[in-house]
This record gives sequence, structure tokens and C-alpha cells, in this order.
Amino acid sequence: MIPILLANGMTLTPSEMQQRMNRFGDALRRSGVKLTHQRMEIYREVARTGDHPDAETVYRGVRKRIPTVSLDTVYRTLWLLMDLGLITTLGSPRGSVRFDANMSSHCHYLCTRCGMARDFHSEEFAKFKIPDAVKALGSVEGTHVEFRGLCSSCSKKKG
Repeated sequence: MIPILLANGMTLTPSEMQQRMNRFGDALRRSGVKLTHQRMEIYREVARTGDHPDAETVYRGVRKRIPTVSLDTVYRTLWLLMDLGLITTLGSPRGSVRFDANMSSHCHYLCTRCGMARDFHSEEFAKFKIPDAVKALGSVEGTHVEFRGLCSSCSKKKG
């Protein structure tokens, strides 16, 4: 099978996609949540892209395959998938929430003008030590590094 070229230039191999889908099925079974065709296609839509889609983008993609899916179903399923630890969110809580099925350690770059979101890996941040001041506040389940600025394309445009 041919690897999927993600928007960030990285590739998602068929075996990585299969691992994501297997993790999805396992998590639903463990939690007692019914594995439905709609839930599977909603997760697949997030898992197959590096664009970190918002709910409306997921809805448009799934609707091509399941014309009867509702935007409400997409939102409810995305929040369920987040609660199950299968996806995470990024971006401003005041703006449109973006979803990410890549649960491996990575960082994000967000363009503040066009909204482009991309993954990148950093050895420096992968080795990040949790400060004692943070540990004193409570346990840490994960960290999230997000850089914001103008992407190369937007930087070249005037105004």
C-alpha cells in the first residue's frame, strides 16, 4: 500500500493508519461504546490527515461518504473521541477547535492569519523536563507545545 502524504510533508504509512484504527476499535470496546460506521468514519477523517481539521471540515469530509451524517453527530463523536484519549484538541478555546489523531509526542505550528496547522518534531521538546513548580501543582498527564506566527506563504503576502 502507498503511504498517505500529509499536508505537513510527512507521511502516514498504511501500518500507522491501521494502528490508529486498531487503537480506535480497542478503545471503544474497552469503554463499552458501540463501534458504529459513523464513529469509525469520523475518526478516520481526523486520523488520515495532518491538517488538524476543525469539526466543520470533518463534517464535510465524512458527508462525502455518509450523506446523512449530521454536524451534531460529528461534534458529539469528536468530543467522545477526545474523552477516550483517541484525539486531542489544539488552538484557541475562543476560536474553532481543531482535532488531532496523532497521539505521539509532537509539537504544533499554527499560522495566525490563514489557520494552517502542522505537526513538527523537536528533540529539545521531547526531552523537556517538567519543572518542580509544575509538579507541585499536581500530576502532569501530558504537555502541549504550540508555536504561533505567520507561515511562509502568509509572510510573502502583503497586508
